[in-house]
Amino acid sequence: MYTPRAFALDDLPQIQQLIQHTRLAQLVTVGENGLQASHLPLLLNPDEGPHGTLYGHLAKANPQWRDLQNGSEALVIFAGAEAYVSPAFYPSKAEHGKVVPTWNYLAVHAYGKADVFSDAERLLKVVSALTDHHEGGRAQPWAVGDAPTEYIDTMLKAIVGFALPIDRLVGKRKLSQNRSAADMAGVREGLAASADLRDQNLARFIPQGVAE
Repeated sequence: MYTPRAFALDDLPQIQQLIQHTRLAQLVTVGENGLQASHLPLLLNPDEGPHGTLYGHLAKANPQWRDLQNGSEALVIFAGAEAYVSPAFYPSKAEHGKVVPTWNYLAVHAYGKADVFSDAERLLKVVSALTDHHEGGRAQPWAVGDAPTEYIDTMLKAIVGFALPIDRLVGKRKLSQNRSAADMAGVREGLAASADLRDQNLARFIPQGVAE
């Protein structure tokens, strides 16, 4: 990922927080069938390894798990908040007009090689942890144990799990840091005033005060 110095996100706790707040990641591998990608919910254990370890599962019918089993390096993309930035947001537009549209966003790329497993007990721990994580905010959370044991056993046979220790992380926080403090404030205010909740979400990340 092209990451100019002004946009680099190097703080590990901030990177891990973005990973944990991204509900659906993209797993990319290359193998005998060329490039493959799957969209997956993943769990991060931040304390396992120097950068943390990702846990997830794939359908056994999905051939991508064989890329992982064969030792292919995986790229996992975590796309955070994003928004279109209009030149109209910049006060400098009125001064000289030398402005163009851009896009602001948060993203993390994680790289590593995965350990693939099909052990039922280990798979159950992964799917239970994923379920608990995403059901946690519900008034009446559903648990894997709510389904019949025989049914869960059958479902586990249809998936393969993986643990992916992160070897390398690239974080990017493109939030108009290359603009003046006035232009940054204009972007923040313009996005905050948008009717689109995605724009409002990104506005919360625009730094206050002097541009970095």
